[in-house]
Amino acid sequence: MQKTISSADFRKMVLVGAKMLENNRAKVDALNVFPVPDGDTGTNMSLTIQSAVKELSACTSNSFMDICDCVSKGALRGARGNSGVILSQIFRGICSVLRDGKKDADTRTFAKAMEAGTKVAYNAVSIPKEGTILTVIRMMSEFAVKNAGKYKDFETFLPAVIEEGDKALAKTPELLPVLKKAGVVDSGGVGLMTIMRGFQAALSGDEIVSEVQTEAANAASASDADFGDNSDIINMDLGEIQFAYCTEFFIINLKKSTTLADIDKLRESLMAIGDSVICIGDLEMVKVHVHTNTPGVALTYALELGELDRPKIENMLEQNRQLKAKIEAEKKEQGMLAICAGEGISDIFKDLFVDRVIEGGQTMNPSASDIATAVQKINASAVFIFPNNKNIILAAEQAKALVEKRTIHVIPTKNIPQGFAAALAFSPDASVAENKTNMMHALDNVKAGQVTHAVRTTNVNGFDIKEGDIIGLDDKKILAKSDSIDETVLKLIDKLKEDQHEVITLYYGQEVKEEDAAALADKVREAFPECDVDYHFGGQPVYYYILSLE
Repeated sequence: MQKTISSADFRKMVLVGAKMLENNRAKVDALNVFPVPDGDTGTNMSLTIQSAVKELSACTSNSFMDICDCVSKGALRGARGNSGVILSQIFRGICSVLRDGKKDADTRTFAKAMEAGTKVAYNAVSIPKEGTILTVIRMMSEFAVKNAGKYKDFETFLPAVIEEGDKALAKTPELLPVLKKAGVVDSGGVGLMTIMRGFQAALSGDEIVSEVQTEAANAASASDADFGDNSDIINMDLGEIQFAYCTEFFIINLKKSTTLADIDKLRESLMAIGDSVICIGDLEMVKVHVHTNTPGVALTYALELGELDRPKIENMLEQNRQLKAKIEAEKKEQGMLAICAGEGISDIFKDLFVDRVIEGGQTMNPSASDIATAVQKINASAVFIFPNNKNIILAAEQAKALVEKRTIHVIPTKNIPQGFAAALAFSPDASVAENKTNMMHALDNVKAGQVTHAVRTTNVNGFDIKEGDIIGLDDKKILAKSDSIDETVLKLIDKLKEDQHEVITLYYGQEVKEEDAAALADKVREAFPECDVDYHFGGQPVYYYILSLE
């Protein structure tokens, strides 16, 4: 068991953490929800830590002091955007503790380093916001300090700290309304957790992954992955920008008369002319970031302390206009939203050009608010909703009152096959009224059934049901039962099938193997030779099979 980390271990942790973030920066970028970001969060954080790596690579010494100084200064020099600057301060605090150690660092020392990183990061931000990367590092460091005595080796300490960080990350939408509205967790927090997983990989020798292994991030972004870069900001008001210019620069070669108090005064002066103020550093170099309408004034204040280096001024109003124009140009007249459970079912809806799919079904009904949030991420004037479950139809109707700037049309699909039929009936060239009429008619042309198991013993619909029996039902009642999945499917089809039905499709669930579905499809073909029979992976929970007859 590894009870301490050496300076060489810390060097490797930084390098692997940087590599892990670089591999995942696009995933972190995708979580950014703000209308006019200073830059993509994942990219900014990656470039920040890459600057530390560059300094570290040039460091020939292997002492904690020299390595920590390189990491700290390199991260500050390369800090970009708010999250990048905060990350640089987290490293600055961590390094301030590790550099002064006379020997290798144990879990208690590393916990104190994380605590210092938290304090420095909070102090760097003029008005700290909870629900951000700050919350994640704070909760992790508090846990680390409290439990370092319990976890005395890094094999158990780091995983426990990371688990606590994941819990903190999952809480960020509850602490920051803009995250909850967009349905994502904080992107900066995801970036930090990615680096922490890199730390763990460096010490354990695990492979560097190319996919963020943060459960909260995956859950929050899974439904967003295939819907374009602007899916989370379509419904946000892009006109409310109080300060027009994002202004960043370094102050170097500070005057001999400059003091740390002068740096604090500069921070106060900047807060008087703007917001998002970050003013950090020491008497060797100061990093400044501010949103202001008077960037020239900010530069003038800085010149009183020393020389300007690498100034950057970006017009956020123009960024805002371009983004708004892009969203408006891409807006279409009609869109579709489907609610379903199962990876395969979701993929089929996407293949049918449904704009957005959210998770929901028999055992997990989304709220009206969940549905409204998803609708507002579709860049269309009118949106058709396919609830695909009778228990979700009412919530979909209620969502109408929660949505602005869009018209909602609920197609009362009671099951997945009806949802597929409605989506197939959609034509982008038809009017909203025509599509709605065609979709409603399409529901009458399909019959659906589900096969699952009984969870209790009862008597219903004329059947004596025992717990564990395999039962087949439509949207109203049980139509078949047996102790075999295949037998119940065949009985259910026999009950559902009418003379006009020519196609039978089986969608097999997450507990069914593909070879078993293929074998059952052969049995159905043999029993109903007049029909074309096909099967597809649905991946749905609860139901072994969903049946469609058309």
